[in-house]
Amino acid sequence: MGATMAQIDVIIEDNRWAEADLEALAQPACDAVFAELSVAQNFEVSLMGCDDLRISELNADFRGKPVPTNVLSWPSVDRAAGVAGQAPTPPDQTDTELGDIALSYDTCAREATDQGKAFADHVSHLIVHGVMHLLGYDHETDQDAALMENTETRILAKLGIADPY
Repeated sequence: MGATMAQIDVIIEDNRWAEADLEALAQPACDAVFAELSVAQNFEVSLMGCDDLRISELNADFRGKPVPTNVLSWPSVDRAAGVAGQAPTPPDQTDTELGDIALSYDTCAREATDQGKAFADHVSHLIVHGVMHLLGYDHETDQDAALMENTETRILAKLGIADPY
């Protein structure tokens, strides 16, 4: 895939993420997103591996939903496209920090088991999903969801991961 494009700061708050080697999963997932979307600069992403308790607190603080979730993301800048179903504009060269992502080990492990997926594949998908949110993709409308899911599926296929949808 060429040179590493993503600079990832991995913060481990739950040691199970260290055992799962979150950093090794993060780099190829981020690089694949950047390659697919022609993001050409060394952008920075912060990725925190935590547990359900911590992600519930974050979800309550930032979204008003005091429940665990698999992934949360906080883009440094709103990069969403102005038209539903349209791809966001890639970040400019002056905006090197894309934002932050948090993953809950408990929810990721439970979902992988429930869906019969390999844990590493599910986590890779959620990292791809989170990075796409940082780049302005969302699933607020049917058109936006279709664009995001189709793009994720292409990226995951290049990583050897089956269509999660």
